[in-house]
Order: sequence, then structure tokens, then C-alpha cells
Amino acid sequence: MTIAVQQDFDGVTLAQYDAVVAKMGLPHNGTHSEAGLLFHFVVQTDNGIRVTDVWESRAGFEKFAQEKIGPISQEVGFPGPPAIVFTEVHNYNTAG
Repeated sequence: MTIAVQQDFDGVTLAQYDAVVAKMGLPHNGTHSEAGLLFHFVVQTDNGIRVTDVWESRAGFEKFAQEKIGPISQEVGFPGPPAIVFTEVHNYNTAG
């Protein structure tokens, strides 16, 4: 089942987010190589940052979160885990 994942990281800056992305070896505004990730974006909020993804499955997201997001965000100094909301996706479209 395709899911949307909203992660709210309070107390995190866009510079810290950029550091995580760099440590993962991912481009800024480019193609993400993680299997199962369909779409990703980040915005600044009043309290930190919000990361929103669309994944082919919750299991795919959780594996990536456990292996990459958690360890690298701790290494960069994120103050704690995010508040996460999962939503089932009925339909999505992509360019091309």
C-alpha cells in the first residue's frame, strides 16, 4: 500500500537537514536512489522542519528510517525523533 509520511522535526534547521542529505550522498534537488521512495520534499516550519515523503510501502520507509534517517540525524545533532503521521495514498502522479 502506498503511503505518505509526514515527519515534523522540532528544533532542527535546514542546515542540519542538508548535512543529513550530504552524509546520505543524495543530491540537492535531484533523483533519490532509495528503492521504494516515490517523492520527497522538505520545508521549514515555525518549530523546525517538516519532511514529507510518498513511499511504495510503510515497510520500505521504516527500513530506511531505521538504517539511515535515525542514525545519521543523531550524528548531525537532531535533538530527538520526529513526530510522524502516516496516511494511505489513494492516487499520485509524477512528471514524465
